[in-house]
Amino acid sequence: MSAFAPLIGQPQAVELLSQAIAQNRIAPAYLFAGSSGIGKRLAAESFAALLFADTRRVKQRNHPDLWWVEPTYLHQGKRLSPTEAEAAGVKKKTPPQVRLEQVREITHFLSRPPLEASRSLVIIDQADTMAEPAANALLKTLEEPGQATLILLAPSLDALLPTLVSRCQKIPFYRLDRENMAQVLEKTGHGEILQRPEVLALAQGSPGAAIAHWQQLQTIPQEILLAVTQRPRSLQQALTIARQISKTLDSESQLWLVDYLQQIYWQQSVGVISLQRLEKAREYLLAYVQSQLVWEVTLMGMM
Repeated sequence: MSAFAPLIGQPQAVELLSQAIAQNRIAPAYLFAGSSGIGKRLAAESFAALLFADTRRVKQRNHPDLWWVEPTYLHQGKRLSPTEAEAAGVKKKTPPQVRLEQVREITHFLSRPPLEASRSLVIIDQADTMAEPAANALLKTLEEPGQATLILLAPSLDALLPTLVSRCQKIPFYRLDRENMAQVLEKTGHGEILQRPEVLALAQGSPGAAIAHWQQLQTIPQEILLAVTQRPRSLQQALTIARQISKTLDSESQLWLVDYLQQIYWQQSVGVISLQRLEKAREYLLAYVQSQLVWEVTLMGMM
């Protein structure tokens, strides 16, 4: 079975990468560009497995010639991956990023020749999170990668410095159609999502996003969902719901709830004014206005 068999809905990427290995014309650097959750990370894993002829160690991230980089949080002077930060209960005040120190580690890794394969491989997940100093440091490595190939994963070409983009071969990734979405979701054990049109609408052709939205939906208490998916019938009810949302959900979950309600109301053909009030609620929440007040004003305006 081909290493790319698990990758669904990306025939152009599969063809380009398969031919590169088959013809031994592997570029010094690639940019996998496309929305999150549509297969870029899986494609990078498959490419590495094919390049090293070793699927098991690639999946376990312990092949000696593979260096996988992901954004990190900085907590008490230590770098933590998103998984480590969640396990440690770290409060995430800022998004994770690929840091200058991580780029220096890449340079150190590539300073030695590959141990088992014909070349080393570096994969930088969410490369768009690099600040300019890190991006400039990476640029020097891209100019002279030696016996190595680097793969940058990013949502679009515009998300990276033009100087980085110019040194990479571009591999485009596209949002999946409904048939391929269904195939991925069924294959990953998330077929129930296909019965939730509002979740599919939020995902916009990204199976990964659909799963993330579905998981987020499960964290919202059922009584809150039942209350907010129907417009409040009284002032008291609006105030009660607002208080429940503010006390129960963190800021990230509240912003997600705004997106979810917009999809629900859109499908229910609720008036434009309600959708506009939800958009205003998003603006106020992002501006750190007191959340209970935001929801009180929003819900009262929908009565």
